[in-house]
Amino acid sequence: MNEERLTYRAAGVDIEAGEQFVERIKAAVASTRTEGVLGELGGFGGCFAVPGGYGSPVLVAGADGVGTKLKIAFQMDKHDTVGIDAVAMNVNDIVTQGARPLFVLDYLATGKLRPGVLAAVVEGVAEGCRQAGCVLLGGETAEMPGFYAKGEYDIACFAVGILERDQAITGEQIQAGDQLLGLPSNGLHSNGFSLVRKALLERGKMPLDGEVEELACSLGEELLRPTRVYVADVLNLMEAVPVLGLAHITGGGFAGNVPRMLPEGLGAIIRPSKWPIPPVFDLVQRVGRVEREEMFRTFNMGMGMVAAVRPDDVQKAIETLSEIQVIGEIVSGESCEIGP
Repeated sequence: MNEERLTYRAAGVDIEAGEQFVERIKAAVASTRTEGVLGELGGFGGCFAVPGGYGSPVLVAGADGVGTKLKIAFQMDKHDTVGIDAVAMNVNDIVTQGARPLFVLDYLATGKLRPGVLAAVVEGVAEGCRQAGCVLLGGETAEMPGFYAKGEYDIACFAVGILERDQAITGEQIQAGDQLLGLPSNGLHSNGFSLVRKALLERGKMPLDGEVEELACSLGEELLRPTRVYVADVLNLMEAVPVLGLAHITGGGFAGNVPRMLPEGLGAIIRPSKWPIPPVFDLVQRVGRVEREEMFRTFNMGMGMVAAVRPDDVQKAIETLSEIQVIGEIVSGESCEIGP
């Protein structure tokens, strides 16, 4: 019996490729460093000193991924934006409670580690962290042969932020008559891509590299447009006016997210006629023959963050953030209705 001795590499895990990957991402990770970081990349855990100046600090944490939008990245062989998505989906969630993001951790898993590809993903994560003003404190890269399809990977991020306990945005003070302000999205963000792929790629047979006149770019470019990071805008708004509630419009659309910030007995009316819906949503609806109700139940439809404020604070909010628009109001009831 003359069998070759088995190694970890022969089993599909390349430790040297992993070491090469770590070297390639060091500069990207270092570019996100903020005050409070203790130690350097490479330890078994990331250390962060809780900032001073808080009387009763509360940590707010979130976890999320990118979903089947990754399939578009695989098909396009473009990997430098999905990391932004992974960060944005997390920091946009925790800022809805008034938390300033402190740090992000990432988790990358693949069947065969390709240092160049995953380094591009992490560079996207670092860009997302820079936009959010937080540090990429650490993470994990797992090479798992036989677990993922060839050329594919998955990414998830975990974010931790901080707020003063008595300044938390809870929605408890929202009342009927309060106004809903919307911050525009960058397009689809990172939700509903199973429907998008079914509508445009399967049913519509549309090529990702084909220019689409109404989008003014290729379909692939539009679909990989990264999720907008709302942290700076939301924190600026909080400084300017009392923000009573915030909703990050992700999967489930307005009806699935706006009620999450509302006290019992209150609902909302959203008025889409108040803003221009980006053409990518019209494209999905037309090509996929998707009902209007289903579109609003699945996508952000052009508004990625919604804030509730008192009517008297609307003008100050608009002066603070020029993009912000009145898109609806709070009413008595329990549902979130999509109006004209």
